[in-house]
Amino acid sequence: MAGPSESDSSGDGGSVASRRNVRLLVAYDGTDFHGFAESGDVVTVMGTLRATMEQILQVDLDLTAAGRTDAGVHGWGQVVTGRLPDTADLERVQRSVNRMCAPAIVIRAAEWADDGLDARFSATSRAYRYDVWNDPQPNPLLARTSWHVAESLDLDAMNDAATHLLGEHDFASFCRRPKVAEGRPEKSLVRILQRAEWHRVEMEQMPDALLRFEIAASSFCHQMVRSIAGTLVDVGRGRRTPDSVSATLAARDRATAGTVAPPTGLVFWHVGYDGRRWDA
Repeated sequence: MAGPSESDSSGDGGSVASRRNVRLLVAYDGTDFHGFAESGDVVTVMGTLRATMEQILQVDLDLTAAGRTDAGVHGWGQVVTGRLPDTADLERVQRSVNRMCAPAIVIRAAEWADDGLDARFSATSRAYRYDVWNDPQPNPLLARTSWHVAESLDLDAMNDAATHLLGEHDFASFCRRPKVAEGRPEKSLVRILQRAEWHRVEMEQMPDALLRFEIAASSFCHQMVRSIAGTLVDVGRGRRTPDSVSATLAARDRATAGTVAPPTGLVFWHVGYDGRRWDA
């Protein structure tokens, strides 16, 4: 049930309009964007989405996303919240954005939401998928959405290694350490990893070539999924043993992790809002 509306400045020269919280389910091909979050003068997914919606609605908007993805990373289940005029026709907004931005950016669903819902801070879990095209020959049809690894990969070894990461850990070895202002404490890199599993995706004519890594956690730190995926692929290549992942985790040193997987294969797949945040 959507919460009550409130009065806000509409951004159209000082007039006041009643606004309500909206929840958008957004998909995007991140190949040609400099990441999701707005950043300076570069073209980003959020910047493009916000500017397009402002053009449609003729109001200034402040939008929040469930997660920030890097340049080249894709999204299927990104969630965006923000306050829109309560007279807005959400079906029209969705159609208009999709007409103007597709196929690069698409609003999959739009609905009014409770005032207390915040795409980022209300989220209780996030899930990603990472695709690897594991064949000696590249696949031009999947080049924008997968990592081509020509060497044969040992899927069982990769899954064995992934089990060492499940549960609550300090993932400093797999994260880019965030910048902290002088005199401020460092941010915690402790996360709860709920799922980490590789499997083969059945495809006509090439049944064994596409590998998919599915990973879910309370939340992720910067480059965590790509660093884990790359390290597990190193295990699959025989460059590391499955047991070595535990030592890498315990070291809390990013230099001990393996290859950082390229952004092309990563998709922000789903955001959960059930239960309570683990760090609440």
